[in-house]
Amino acid sequence: MKPDLFESPDYYNLDDLLTDEHKLVRSATRAWVKRDVSPIIEDYAQKAEFPMQIIGGLADIGAFGPYIPEEYGGSGLDQISYGLMMQEIERGDSGIRSTASVQSSLVMYPIWKYGNETQRQKYLPKLASGEWMGCFGLTEPDHGSNPSEMVTNFKVKGDHYLLNGAKMWISNAPFAQLAVVWAKDENNRIHGLIVERGMEGFSTPETHNKWSLRASATGELIFDNVKVPKENILPNKSGLGAPLGCLDSARYGIAWGVIGAAMDCYDTALRYSKERMQFGKPIGQFQLQQKKLAEMITEITKAQLLTWRLGVLRNEGKATSAQISMAKRNNVNMAINIAREARQILGGMGITGEYSIMRHSMNLESVITYEGTHDIHLLITGLDITGLNAFK
Repeated sequence: MKPDLFESPDYYNLDDLLTDEHKLVRSATRAWVKRDVSPIIEDYAQKAEFPMQIIGGLADIGAFGPYIPEEYGGSGLDQISYGLMMQEIERGDSGIRSTASVQSSLVMYPIWKYGNETQRQKYLPKLASGEWMGCFGLTEPDHGSNPSEMVTNFKVKGDHYLLNGAKMWISNAPFAQLAVVWAKDENNRIHGLIVERGMEGFSTPETHNKWSLRASATGELIFDNVKVPKENILPNKSGLGAPLGCLDSARYGIAWGVIGAAMDCYDTALRYSKERMQFGKPIGQFQLQQKKLAEMITEITKAQLLTWRLGVLRNEGKATSAQISMAKRNNVNMAINIAREARQILGGMGITGEYSIMRHSMNLESVITYEGTHDIHLLITGLDITGLNAFK
């Protein structure tokens, strides 16, 4: 793969809206991506392997639980810092950002928000340091967009729960030391359970033959009469709103993250358009190529403004789930369209591993589906503005 020459576009001077801490977090994350991710990511994507050696680096830059309080091993950063970190990591690769955002928003967040103090002290420092990796079990083979119909369940058996069921499409599953699993009790109420690797009957087979997120480890969670200690239930929130609260945090991170992928595609295409000569001049001098590039920077700028404002609302505790859905849907769609247009500017070179564009394009096919599909997020917005439920 070519050297990482990325320069971040800032057409509307959004840096003026950022604090010095925001810029420092972004700069440190970008430097780490350029040094430790960009040189290796193409090889790992081609091999369909997750680069385990980067876990320590992700922990060192604070990518595991950036907004988790320092007393539990987090960095205590605000939501804009978290977003900028996800942007820079996904600029490197969506699969690496998935690893970080699952650990932060889908594992550490529910333990922090829904767990008790004993659980926080036991698990969060290990997760923040990368000593332990976690995963999040919500999606099932027959229940994706409709998680309320999940069949994974647990029953009370003396001093423990007996857990049965299966989850699929689970990032980090093959190597995770623990899983935050959502299952129904005997009254059909959804609860979160912390399931640790090594518990008898718990297995995590890896999912192979993916054309997308190839540098991310994906698997299943299988529960065959798994005995889970009663103290492993998350006590402070239950019902479908509990996992959806985690998804709000993760979807927010995605809304920022995909801007990074879009920026990388735009920056690559812009540089190529100035260097590639056809008909005696750079292809960037042709109107159709300028149209593509002008539309790309326009959409990136709009997405930057959307996420910055959403970050302010998150910091103030005012952001709604529907607002987060709008940003996730809009920005992923923006990024995947930019990846496709950028690939066209590069012509045949755009499909090779010499450039990042095709890898981003394939990754974004997953991102536009996971944590709420493109269409589901549209219906969430529709419900919010009309008050009429299209899900029933």
